[in-house]
Amino acid sequence: MIDELITLIDDVEPPEGHPGTAPLPWKLLVVDDDPEVHSTTRFVLHDLHVLGRPLQLLHAHDGLQAREQLRKHQDVAVALVDVVMETERAGLDLVGFIRDQMDLSECRIILRTGQPGYAPEVTVIHEYDINDYRTKAELTHTRLITMVSAALRSYDQLHSLAEHRRGLELIVGAAADLMEQRAVTSLAEGILTQLAALLKLSVDGVVCTQRGGLFGGEGERCFVVAAAGRHARHIAQPLETLPDERIVSAIMSSVTRGQHVFGPDYTVLYLKAAPHQDAAIFLDSGQALNTLDRPLLEIFVANIAACFRNVRLVERLHHLAYHDPLTGLANRQQFIIELDGARCAPSDAVVALVDIDHFADLNDGLGPDTGDLLLGAVATRLQATLEPGCRVARIGADVFGVLGPEHAVNVSALRALFLVPFAVREYELPVTVTVGLCRQLSDADSGVALLKRVNIALNRAKRSHSTYHEYYLAEMEDNTRWRLEVIRSLRRDFELRKLQVWYQPQISLASGTVSGVEALVRWPDDDGGFVHGPDVFIPLAEYSGLIVQIGAWVLDQACAQHVELAAAGFAQLRMAVNVSMPQFRKADFVGEVAHIVASHRVPPSLLELEITESIAMDEPKVVLESMQALKRLGIQIAIDDFGTSYSSLGQLQALPFDCLKIDRSFVSRIDDGQGGLFAETIVGLGKRLGVALVAEGVETDEQAAFLHALGCTTAQGYLYARPMPAEELMTWLRQRA
Repeated sequence: MIDELITLIDDVEPPEGHPGTAPLPWKLLVVDDDPEVHSTTRFVLHDLHVLGRPLQLLHAHDGLQAREQLRKHQDVAVALVDVVMETERAGLDLVGFIRDQMDLSECRIILRTGQPGYAPEVTVIHEYDINDYRTKAELTHTRLITMVSAALRSYDQLHSLAEHRRGLELIVGAAADLMEQRAVTSLAEGILTQLAALLKLSVDGVVCTQRGGLFGGEGERCFVVAAAGRHARHIAQPLETLPDERIVSAIMSSVTRGQHVFGPDYTVLYLKAAPHQDAAIFLDSGQALNTLDRPLLEIFVANIAACFRNVRLVERLHHLAYHDPLTGLANRQQFIIELDGARCAPSDAVVALVDIDHFADLNDGLGPDTGDLLLGAVATRLQATLEPGCRVARIGADVFGVLGPEHAVNVSALRALFLVPFAVREYELPVTVTVGLCRQLSDADSGVALLKRVNIALNRAKRSHSTYHEYYLAEMEDNTRWRLEVIRSLRRDFELRKLQVWYQPQISLASGTVSGVEALVRWPDDDGGFVHGPDVFIPLAEYSGLIVQIGAWVLDQACAQHVELAAAGFAQLRMAVNVSMPQFRKADFVGEVAHIVASHRVPPSLLELEITESIAMDEPKVVLESMQALKRLGIQIAIDDFGTSYSSLGQLQALPFDCLKIDRSFVSRIDDGQGGLFAETIVGLGKRLGVALVAEGVETDEQAAFLHALGCTTAQGYLYARPMPAEELMTWLRQRA
């Protein structure tokens, strides 16, 4: 019998594994209330090796001890169980515990009994997946070794299948989870965790790297994007900073060759997502992966390669969404996010908007390509010169945002950045800027609100022609809010037809008769007064663009009123209507005027359109073309508020106008002797140009006499009549007739 046993043991595979490494033993649980059975089993199996692994015997003398052992050792491969112990069903009850409560479906069970009459039924053997049943008399040394060896081989196969089923389930779940990641670093961390679970490795032995840097690129250097334990401090660092040369060499070999590397005690998985987008994952497995693990890894790699491509695409889209493609700086959306963070962090931070002066002129003169290069040069200088803690963004076409501590972000520091001209192609371009700043970060409701504040300061600075910079003050926002509310109310009341056109007569200084009327828009309230005066709402209407609609409506109302005046016997009165710059910019402005005049059948020579001197001078080309077209229609043109701007005689001579209107500021100072000289100069100029002259704001007989003596032909003002509604005008005219 001993010789037979020795022969059988010689047939079992010898131990495998690397020198100096002990293979993990198979755990065998012996459950029997007979101590001799334990001794015999220990004697027979103590030197047995199966599939290169030794046995570790666990002993229990009743069902209770067996349950304790199973709870401690849930990786028991084979259980040798006596059927009858403390009870007649103790062994069968233990089998039910193993299968139903412990859910150890892979554990192989061999029942044995010294009492043949207590053999389990066949249905029980099948239900509980019992490998074998023997009486103790049948269990010779040879049969015991044979049964245990066969059971261990069966367990190994079942365990391998279960592990691969678990692995496939992990891969399917991992693919779904990893597809949700939106950043390479998050994806790499997920891969690290999933691989460690799949291969039952410590995360300390997994390192994920990416070639080309954390944010893409086509460089050859590899960077660590995920690691744990002793390697965690090297995340975001170049691969060569890892102290383990074995890891560095293995990863570089995999990336260079573009394939997986299976080493004696490690594995490197290679990922190829797209050209110049690859990665490698180092697994410190401690031994060579077995052949059954490799197909799982191939499936896993195929899945995470798709995830990698997805993440790279998402990162690219994210970069485009939050960065300016021309300069590479953060864009407005990203700057708002940074402002959100800054307002919540206690600091002395200041936010500034830097607007390049006259950038549109440079773009028009040198071309958009040169303009783009200048913007790039400005971005580069801001990033290179401002201290590292400052954040820089491109907010608009020629506006940059800066966020940082006040000692770095202030008017002097920002202006100093633009003292040296910018070298762009063959040009040395001097650049000046207008700056809006805001110190009050913490009390803003959001990043958007904070950006609005600094934008208010910038707009205030752009309207100022002295300092070219402004710090935000709370009253600025109050004023802006008030302006917006006025515009909203004006738009609403205009749509409800609550605005009215009033008329102020113009008097011939020679005869004292009425020569014309000027149409003036008014905004009455419900109490007989006015919501706001024209000096308030007209500029806001121009700012909002509403003046285009209001202006067209006023012209239509004035022409309709002229028809009524003609029907009442005042057909020769001239109708003057103010026109704004936004109306002149409208492409079909002249056609619109022609249509209104024709629809009301007003003689064009009796319609006079008034434009301010500043409008005529600011955009002379636009104005000149429209004025010439209007003159061809026979419409009269008057220059309003003359003398308040800075026009030259050359510019005036180029404009086809028929009348100069002397501004009321000069007329009001005639009485104190200071305005007479200016009025005299304007009248003299009008005579030389051969145009009519109208004096505005005449309130006293002395002013009227002085102007008449100078040769001024027409006057309007409170001396003669205040502006009045159409009904009152008709009554007033009849009374003077």
